[in-house]
Amino acid sequence: MKLRLLLLSITFLVLLGNTSALAQKNKIDQLEAQRLEIKNQIKQINNLLFKNQSKHKSQTSLIEDLNYKLNVRRNLIKVTNQQANLITRSINTNQKKISNLREELAILKDNYAKTIRNTYKNKSSQSRVMFLLSSNDFRQAYKRLQYMNQYSKYQKQQGENIKEKAAKLQSLNLELSKQKADKDKLIAENREVQKALEVDMKQHEQIMASIKKDLKKYTAQVKQKQKEAKAIDREIDRIIKEAIANSNKKAGKTNTKANSSTTFALTPEAKLLAADFLSNKGKLIWPVEKGLVKVKYGIQRHPTDASLSINSRGVRIATEENAIVRTVFKGEVLKIIVQKRGNPTVLIKHGNYITAYHNLKKIYVKTGDKVATKQQIGEVFTDGTGETLLWFSLYKNNSSINPAEWIYKM
Repeated sequence: MKLRLLLLSITFLVLLGNTSALAQKNKIDQLEAQRLEIKNQIKQINNLLFKNQSKHKSQTSLIEDLNYKLNVRRNLIKVTNQQANLITRSINTNQKKISNLREELAILKDNYAKTIRNTYKNKSSQSRVMFLLSSNDFRQAYKRLQYMNQYSKYQKQQGENIKEKAAKLQSLNLELSKQKADKDKLIAENREVQKALEVDMKQHEQIMASIKKDLKKYTAQVKQKQKEAKAIDREIDRIIKEAIANSNKKAGKTNTKANSSTTFALTPEAKLLAADFLSNKGKLIWPVEKGLVKVKYGIQRHPTDASLSINSRGVRIATEENAIVRTVFKGEVLKIIVQKRGNPTVLIKHGNYITAYHNLKKIYVKTGDKVATKQQIGEVFTDGTGETLLWFSLYKNNSSINPAEWIYKM
């Protein structure tokens, strides 16, 4: 009875451990996928932002790029540490499992040895026959025969259990060895990432020290760029408001209040297009094949001057030289903006949604063109320092919205 209770308690602990181990494995797999994605992101950063060292970047751009890289490296270290910690927990769990299995295997082997000894003592066919013939009646003889068969089956089952537990023990030992090797590899990789982080931080400190010596000059440059960005935003706002007024006029809303409305009057076809666009939220393609978001949407602190902030109405995507710009969804070219200062912008209307693609050097479409998803509409401009940035914005009626919530994995 005590033996049975001990085996049951060990089995319960093993089952409980299995459930916990499965949850740990799933989390480790998720972190591994995340870690590989971040490593790929670092490759993209090196290719798109730091590949061509011969071209001299502005100090402010270099600081922006380094900030981006530092944040991604720190994130990689964080995820790798989480993964290593989980593997450590998994190793401890497996060690406990191995200990329990060894204990269970020892009990099974001891029990099996006792049955073998008993069998050996009564192994002769004559003793078995005598055991049956000594029965008081047929019923007792039948029961004795059943007992002998059951005892034989029990012996066989014990042998199978021992084989099964031994195989499981061997499998766990192999898994444990692999986990220890994986953990050692992660720790070694993390050391290399930490070294690279320290190198980048040193470069960041040197550039920031240089900037602080002539902060007024760099602040003036930043303010000039912000002024140009605001001018583009104002022009986009004007065109969208004009388009809204025209849509209301066509719909027969001729009074002044209707014309100053902030929403498009949509035709049945445009309503379907807008609904289709909305249903693809989070699944829209990137406007360039290769890219990473260098400046996010919304208000954020400027990396070189803490007294300044960036109020980005869209995202700025760093991409490769001569990158082709493509539409994120089907629609119609609403307007092509060409300013005296600054590069062209293409606005595409998708019902009551509008996507804006700014800082182009070539344009392949014209106002009024119907465009398909992924259609090429131009090329991104590369400045004298080798920086290739696409400014991408998204609007619902006349209000800007965060593109990261709409573009796949942005």
